Amino acid sequence: MKGIKIIFWTLWRMWFYVLFTIPIVVMLPFLVLSIISEKGYPYYFKMSRIWAKFILFGMGFYYKIEKNQTFEPNESYMIVANHTSMADIMLMLATVKNPFVFVGKSELGKIPLFGFFYKRTCILVDRGCSKSRLEVFNEAQKRLDRGLSVCIFPEGGVPDDESLLLDTFKDGAFRLAIEHQIPIVPITFADNKKRLSYTFFSGGPGLMRVKIHPQIQTLGKTGADRRQIREEVRDVIYNQLVEFESSNLKTVTDTGI
Repeated sequence: MKGIKIIFWTLWRMWFYVLFTIPIVVMLPFLVLSIISEKGYPYYFKMSRIWAKFILFGMGFYYKIEKNQTFEPNESYMIVANHTSMADIMLMLATVKNPFVFVGKSELGKIPLFGFFYKRTCILVDRGCSKSRLEVFNEAQKRLDRGLSVCIFPEGGVPDDESLLLDTFKDGAFRLAIEHQIPIVPITFADNKKRLSYTFFSGGPGLMRVKIHPQIQTLGKTGADRRQIREEVRDVIYNQLVEFESSNLKTVTDTGI
């Protein structure tokens, strides 16, 4: 039985990379055209959402979104979420319709084909370089001036310890939000780690629950408020994760599984 599971996981993981590539190849001319100028980004973003949904549904994932916050057209937001899975980027794109840009680690720019577009559309950061972190603020300003939102996973990466419910948050997202006086929208992903973690022989098709929390305002806040806002946002996501975990245990208990 274990051997069958290993074969399934191997083929299923390989299928992920096939799905990852197919839409990029099919839409390649349109993707290239959309990144020639800044005006093309909304079209690029729409194609990115198609790419994301193609992967999610192709992997057998289906998602349920609970919204306590709507994204207003032509408004900029700082979007933050917990980070546990390779599917986080896809699920974020499927969840948020308003065009936004990711702030992500520069290493992803090395991925063949995907990296070509990633480097030209996202804000890259080398977390070991203070100059790179400073440039993030300048790049974010340009995107916000164009009416886009910014998305950051404030844990700074996926925790090595997969038993960790939520890692500590870094300051970057909250510094940006306060500096630009834009609201922060916390989002909780409940099942991504269970569905597609970085452990190769794990995961499987199924439900991915998402909760979009009410926005947290930064209007009138200063750098002195950064830590308090950071911990407030983390508490929102952490408490929701605990609630999701409790509902999972209750389901198991009720069904006797």
